[in-house]
Amino acid sequence: MSEIRNLQPQHVWEIFDDITRVPRPSKKEGKIIAFLLDFAAKHGLEHKRDKIGNVLMRKPATKGFETRPTVVLQAHMDMVCEKNSDVEFDFERDAIRTVIDGEWVRAQGTTLGADCGIGMASALAVLIDDTIEHGPVEALFTVDEETGLTGAFELGDDMISGKYLINLDSEDEGEIFIGCAGGIDTVATFRYEEEAAPANYTFYRADVSDLRGGHSGDDIEKGRANSNKIMARLLLLASQSFDAKMSYFCGGNLRNAIPREAYTVFGVPSHLHKEFEAAYNAFADDIRAEFAVTEPNLRMSLNPMPTPATVLSLQSQSALVNALVGVPHGVLAMSHTLEGLVETSTNLASVKFGNDKTITVTTSQRSSVDSAKVYAMQQVEAVFALAGADVAHSDGYPGWTPNPDSHLLEWTKESYRSLFGTEPRVRAIHAGLECGLFLEKYPELEMVSFGPTMRGVHSPDERLNIATVGRFWQLLTDVLKRIA
Repeated sequence: MSEIRNLQPQHVWEIFDDITRVPRPSKKEGKIIAFLLDFAAKHGLEHKRDKIGNVLMRKPATKGFETRPTVVLQAHMDMVCEKNSDVEFDFERDAIRTVIDGEWVRAQGTTLGADCGIGMASALAVLIDDTIEHGPVEALFTVDEETGLTGAFELGDDMISGKYLINLDSEDEGEIFIGCAGGIDTVATFRYEEEAAPANYTFYRADVSDLRGGHSGDDIEKGRANSNKIMARLLLLASQSFDAKMSYFCGGNLRNAIPREAYTVFGVPSHLHKEFEAAYNAFADDIRAEFAVTEPNLRMSLNPMPTPATVLSLQSQSALVNALVGVPHGVLAMSHTLEGLVETSTNLASVKFGNDKTITVTTSQRSSVDSAKVYAMQQVEAVFALAGADVAHSDGYPGWTPNPDSHLLEWTKESYRSLFGTEPRVRAIHAGLECGLFLEKYPELEMVSFGPTMRGVHSPDERLNIATVGRFWQLLTDVLKRIA
């Protein structure tokens, strides 16, 4: 039995613990869907599932509140699956190994899945807690939020009937979110040519690891290092000064996570290897100094490798390296309407060699201004197109325009002030929430988003603050009572 089951509020933590034991990678949510359907059947809750896999449960109003408006509690059921390279873990089979670490709950070497597992747990706890006064409640659990917002895009037209929706996918207790950025992915495919590895070359494997990574929207302004960028900078140095020949590059994994690890295999002329190693050490020192504040655990290494059979042709190598160095990454613009909010950003997410002589580079762009999102996409596309890559884009998703006059927002603020004696911060978030898509399907919805405090989301450093889960639960149940 996990020790987190004894935390308070106990029924929320017990359900969260149950959820951590169910594998739920994006696009592979079959086991968590079955868990939800079994939960509904066990507790006698009306429920249904749409064709894409979203699950809805309904709970009748507390006696006397049957005529009150219906409130939708919404969370996504999939999780980001990231682990440290030295950890053995199968996200399609293994249960998350949770531990209490002081004021936090985290996982051992993997993402925790509190995004959005704690939101799911809280919604399910509301459905089975008969001490809460509320009107009719619907709980909507969507699939594939993390890699495509597929559940929100393809939500059945008759799934929800509520006028008010509380999204449970936020990560800062004390803040109420009423808007979010829209986003789009840009994917470049390079087709490369090979040649025999040259004789009289000394080959190396260079690694960068133990970066902090994080959410490509919510953490993009924190100045964290991008492992793909560091490796590209090293390759540019080695190519320009030492006629390096590259054989392989691998970095990052998920489009919505700042990449934490990368490595490359390349060689330099053997008669220059001592000079190169000295240049590498100077480069590594410069990188550590550059990111001394934001990346205190950064690790870089250079190790000899056997000579590979082939390397990229000069033209292919030059195209890839120059594109990776030149393509933007990070904050492109800050908002002029909401102080401190990132308006537009882009993330150089992953670089992967395929078996068919292709290299796939995945990036994602976000903005709260649609035209700026398109321009960011065009900037990234232009760099890759100049390098000769084929470029494609996802369908993208809309932002959620803030409604500061919402009744639901005012009730939520009143609840927070009444419970905690302080004013909550009302803001938008530079991340993709499903709310913009819900609003397209249900334009009369009023929505807010709030949650407990999480840090390191989308990385193995993900952790959930214990005390704020209790405050989150208090706020959620008080808002339901206030609406009723």
